Amino acid sequence: MSVNYGSKRTVVGAHYGIRDWLVQRATAVLMALFTIVLLAQILLSSGPMGYDLWAGIFAPQWMKFLTFGVIVALIWHVWVGVRDIWMDYVKFAGLRLVLQIFTIFWLVGCAAWGFQILWRL
Repeated sequence: MSVNYGSKRTVVGAHYGIRDWLVQRATAVLMALFTIVLLAQILLSSGPMGYDLWAGIFAPQWMKFLTFGVIVALIWHVWVGVRDIWMDYVKFAGLRLVLQIFTIFWLVGCAAWGFQILWRL
């Protein structure tokens, strides 16, 4: 006699959430390290806080590269979080799609604005 235990439903997408969880943690670590580097740059600098100081902090190529990476990480971090909010709390699929598309356009615009600011320095 055969006995079946548990649910008969087909489970798909196993481990789907672990990727998003890891992305959130990795991007958060990168942003925290950037914050520490930026604070160290500010605290070790002398003189009044102004445009010249900020331009001097972001003048080295390594700082521009790090800032570029942090902007990408921030956008990815926000996308995972906001997308999860839309998926969890907006039940109507059409509205959820519109909100996700709006979020993508908004995040791309924010990234472009951040890159534009970074390249001006």
